[in-house]
Amino acid sequence: MMKKLLFAFLLFFTAQVATQAQQIKTQLVEYKEGATTLEGYLAYDSSKKGKLPAVLVVHEWNGLSDYTKKRCDQLARMGYVAFAADIYGKGVRPTTPEAMGAEAGKYKNNIPLLRQRVNAGLAQLKKQPNVDPARVAAIGYCFGGTTVLELARSGADVAGVVSFHGGLGTPNPADAANIKTRILVAHGAIDSFVPKAELDGFFKEMNDAKVDYQFIAYSGAVHAFTNPEAGTDISKGAAYNAAADRRSWEAMKQFFAEIFKK
Repeated sequence: MMKKLLFAFLLFFTAQVATQAQQIKTQLVEYKEGATTLEGYLAYDSSKKGKLPAVLVVHEWNGLSDYTKKRCDQLARMGYVAFAADIYGKGVRPTTPEAMGAEAGKYKNNIPLLRQRVNAGLAQLKKQPNVDPARVAAIGYCFGGTTVLELARSGADVAGVVSFHGGLGTPNPADAANIKTRILVAHGAIDSFVPKAELDGFFKEMNDAKVDYQFIAYSGAVHAFTNPEAGTDISKGAAYNAAADRRSWEAMKQFFAEIFKK
């Protein structure tokens, strides 16, 4: 019994020391895309020295939120410099489904503008003094998943892209020829928001362009499966799935270990 207690204490003590050793810094960062002011969120561990691998994070259809920031904080604790891009613009944070759909639609219907906004976020991340620009990835959730796939289609110089329950279609499938990075798609196996025709089109697009991609479908998962705020009622089409959330995050970590290997 004493040995178990001692072991538990040592584990707790080790975890506390590790936590204290980290110095997670966060800040809001203003930057521009053309004449538009954007406001992103930067997180990193200031105790780590030298140039670090970095991850661009793109928000859901409600804009940059506490959820997006929490993901950045998680990545910072893993040793990455994380930057949440702002696609909509400073202060543009829709709060109703109707407003969210309208705002997201502005960019889904204007792919050149969407690509400009996400590339502006990428440029802002790469200019951070503690970032190794040769080791940068991009991840996105729902609307953000769609966005990072368009980042790849734009020919952006990134090491990898991860889409979590994002839309897969594009009006310009031939642009897959521009992709020069690796792709991981984490998808809900029963996501009714992404029809079969869109899935089939994505596979054809990737295969025709000979893109290095992985596609993982999680059983029982629908849209928004990584976000606890989505609730658990799958009949609504968007719901949290703890197993899919955990598994997809682990898949992302394995993907990062591969693409950031020196």
